[in-house]
Amino acid sequence: MFKRIGLFLLTNFAILITLSVIYQILLATGIVRGTEALGAYGPLMVMSALFGFGGAFLSLLISKYIAKWMTGARVIESPSNATEAWLLETVRRHAERAGIGMPEVAVYEAPEMNAFATGASRNHALVAVSSGLLRSMDRTQIDAVLGHEITHIENGDMVTLTLLQGVLNTFVIFLSRVIGGIIDSALRGRDDRERGGGIGYFITVMILQSVLGLLASLIVAWFSRRREYRADRGGATLASTPAMVSALSRLGQAQETALPQAMAAFGINSGGLIGLLRTHPPIEDRIRALQEQRG
Repeated sequence: MFKRIGLFLLTNFAILITLSVIYQILLATGIVRGTEALGAYGPLMVMSALFGFGGAFLSLLISKYIAKWMTGARVIESPSNATEAWLLETVRRHAERAGIGMPEVAVYEAPEMNAFATGASRNHALVAVSSGLLRSMDRTQIDAVLGHEITHIENGDMVTLTLLQGVLNTFVIFLSRVIGGIIDSALRGRDDRERGGGIGYFITVMILQSVLGLLASLIVAWFSRRREYRADRGGATLASTPAMVSALSRLGQAQETALPQAMAAFGINSGGLIGLLRTHPPIEDRIRALQEQRG
């Protein structure tokens, strides 16, 4: 229930940095002209949008493949036991009720209780559960977790996240280069300014892009927290409210180990900056929201 955002952000960041490095190399070799040095912010914004949205949508298109590769998930083609057969049937039942295409269903080895859904569209998605979740939850709880993940797909959360990330990427690229150009111009002579950015400009842009990217992550995390409440309500509808509450309660017992490695550095404690970087609301808040809705 935590890996989806972490894997997407990690992939998007890697692609964005790669594209930025390629652009700076093209700029340094003169293949691409440095519009920022000329004050041509219009072309720079166009370039930023192309790279920003391009990186976000590329992350979305390859999200299933990256998720399988990073988690070692094994897609269930033909059930090898009763548990796998039950997983396929449960996902199929939820998908039919939600009106989406049958997702791929996978299991990956991990001690923590976790599950995620990803994919480029509602009809070409992946739902994966950890072996730890299968061992630690009963079928009623797992049913609710699968309903939660199917709701993410039904609501188009990955596509919406991609659009949001594309906008944020655009401004991160744009602002980092505008600010980098200003700083670089202030540190260099007038004659040097006409030649475009040098190594100092390149380093400044990379640092600014990382800092602004971290700030953008705060917005993504806030968006993710809002969508989790909707997914919880969907899981309660597809399974039942008691089942969803029970699954969240069970997950809360092992919350300290629930975050994926990609997001572990951000921590899971509430409050302060670390709390703002959480992609999921506190378990107790999610349970309270479900109980209030039921009441």
